[in-house]
Amino acid sequence: MKKGSSDNDRPSEDAPAYQVLARKYRPTTFSELIGQEAMVRTLANAIAAGRLAHAFVLTGVRGVGKTTTARIIARALNCIGADGKGGPTAEPCGVCANCTAIAEDRHVDVMEMDAASRTGVDDIRELIDGVRYRPTTARYKIYIVDEVHMLSKNAFNALLKTLEEPPPHVKFIFATTEIRKVPVTVLSRCQRFDLRRIDNETLEAHFAAIATKEGVEIQPGAVRLIARAADGSVRDGLSLLDQAISRAAGAAVTEDETRAMLGLADRTLTFDLLDAVMRGRMADALDALAAQYRAGADPAQTLEDMLELTHWLTRVKIVPTVADDPAVPELERGRGREMAAALSMSALARAWQMLLKGLGEVRNAPSPIAAAEMVLVRLGHAAELPTPEEAVRALGRSDGGDVAGPAPNRAGGAAPGPSGGGNGGARASRGGAQPAVESGHPADAEAPRAQAMPAPTSFAEVVALADEHREQVLRANLVNHCHLVRFEPGRIELRLSESAPRDVPQRLIGFLNKTTGRPWFVTVSGEDGEPTLQAQRNERNRQIKEEVARHPLIQAVMATFPDANIETIREPMPAAGEGASNGTDDAHLSGEDDDGPI
Repeated sequence: MKKGSSDNDRPSEDAPAYQVLARKYRPTTFSELIGQEAMVRTLANAIAAGRLAHAFVLTGVRGVGKTTTARIIARALNCIGADGKGGPTAEPCGVCANCTAIAEDRHVDVMEMDAASRTGVDDIRELIDGVRYRPTTARYKIYIVDEVHMLSKNAFNALLKTLEEPPPHVKFIFATTEIRKVPVTVLSRCQRFDLRRIDNETLEAHFAAIATKEGVEIQPGAVRLIARAADGSVRDGLSLLDQAISRAAGAAVTEDETRAMLGLADRTLTFDLLDAVMRGRMADALDALAAQYRAGADPAQTLEDMLELTHWLTRVKIVPTVADDPAVPELERGRGREMAAALSMSALARAWQMLLKGLGEVRNAPSPIAAAEMVLVRLGHAAELPTPEEAVRALGRSDGGDVAGPAPNRAGGAAPGPSGGGNGGARASRGGAQPAVESGHPADAEAPRAQAMPAPTSFAEVVALADEHREQVLRANLVNHCHLVRFEPGRIELRLSESAPRDVPQRLIGFLNKTTGRPWFVTVSGEDGEPTLQAQRNERNRQIKEEVARHPLIQAVMATFPDANIETIREPMPAAGEGASNGTDDAHLSGEDDDGPI
């Protein structure tokens, strides 16, 4: 022993070893299981009614409670109550000899077998040999086989006969994460229970309660990050919570510290990164990625965050009410709605595919940060390329060697020039795709397209443009369900009626971006705005009918035929040689359109 040392400097041999949270708070009764209400109800009813199967198979992802549930079933079937006279119960007492021995993993009649290490047929034969003997002290002899899918084919075959007709005093409980690897001949002999993945809200409440019991102060944002990283697994989440508490060293567990522990990037930084990439601002995107990397974020985790954000934006675009989830912070709601409206569905689908493929490259690359940068560069370049439909349309418009202008940026904005870090877009010609001439301003690259299709200068021209391109569903929604609040070239503010489809603004943005070659922004306002175009047309018809009804000739006709009504009013046809085209225009201006004459 070194000088100056004493026995007090060493941990006492009698001091209990630290027990991790995943074991300390392991459920011991059905009521303590979280997120498995359907399975608990079924088992409780079966035990109460005495309709006990001879074999159960429990399946689910890691850490949701398969082995824990198996032990609870063993206690429920063998509990004898505090007085020693009880029978099988869904609420084991926890104090009788059987309950105590099973909880401490020392009951002679409850045997656990790890199929991952004992996979052979000889191990199953040893198990079968013990089946014939009655239990020593318990009511049932119970065999718990964990990871049962790891058994060999011969081992499964050796088990089949006993599993089909076991002695009445034997129960089998199998647990597996790979249910598809279990032979159907085994599954058909068991009652199957699928343990569901625990949702984030339930995990957050569970982890917060455990932190309170441990006397640890933890921020809600930190609990939210741990629940999200747990991915539905209670055990994984408790392990992360244990790690976060140790990292805090007695202080409060903060969101920033937890984010650093998990190697995650700030959610707002992920929004900024994805937005910069989809707008083609590659210099800003690479700087943002480098900043996150220097702060400790894992490049693969950063791409996973971008994948998750892309998926969430896609859901918001399809079902806008997804953004109203109270679990989503207010800042993310507004930012998410804005990005979902600006990005087309094809851009989001393409981003998902490229990020998903790039994630595998990052995980296998010798330099993950370099691979992540290349993934963002490819995605930013692809965001500026025209879709196949636009490329074909551009080829159709080109004559001779002329080239069509580049497609608008898929994010809804103009394709950026080299100052934004992009490649300036692409040009399509009959000779093949060629790089576009770089310009110092995005508008220069968009000029040919804008000249080919002038931008509408009024809401009526927008409707006419939709009619011209045979977008009849969009046109009908604009005419019947949209109240114009403000209009200026490139920006439209509307109020939607209650019967309007919620995706009208997104569809209008995509249509105008595609047809005019310039970015458009369509926002939904709470102001009343103007009456719909259909309401304006109806009011104009009413005024014209009132004016016509005051004409002496019409009054004379109405007096002669009291039941007559003015149904249709037509402009007089022009005389021959007086310009038929002018007459057609007058008729159109007076109200003749696809909905019929006024």
